Amino acid sequence: MEIRSAKDLIVYKKAYDLAMDIFRASKRFPAEEKYSLTSQIRRSSRSVCHNLREAWAKRRYEAHFVSKLTDCDGENSETDTSLDFAFDSGYLTREEHVSFTSRNAEVGKMLGSMINDPEKFLLKL
Repeated sequence: MEIRSAKDLIVYKKAYDLAMDIFRASKRFPAEEKYSLTSQIRRSSRSVCHNLREAWAKRRYEAHFVSKLTDCDGENSETDTSLDFAFDSGYLTREEHVSFTSRNAEVGKMLGSMINDPEKFLLKL
């Protein structure tokens, strides 16, 4: 399959699906978390996808591409931390936490692979 946009990347699809599942789960978080953990976990999980789209737009320049991918990886790590807080606060079940963190780790590995070998994603001039 030809990759025409960042939306065609497997890592994008996995990150997007994870962000949507986190969003649905976070609807059960208590009201007092609305402006803290709920908002934070939603923003960081979505930001992985946002930054992937930005990285894709900058793939003409390796340094810019890798920089945006590094931002993706940072947001992905931030999401992982928020998942731990949500679980330890009793907002996620053990099964949800295990599923979300393992999927998060998979996205992180894929991003790491792109960061370490960006050449195949760069635009050829």
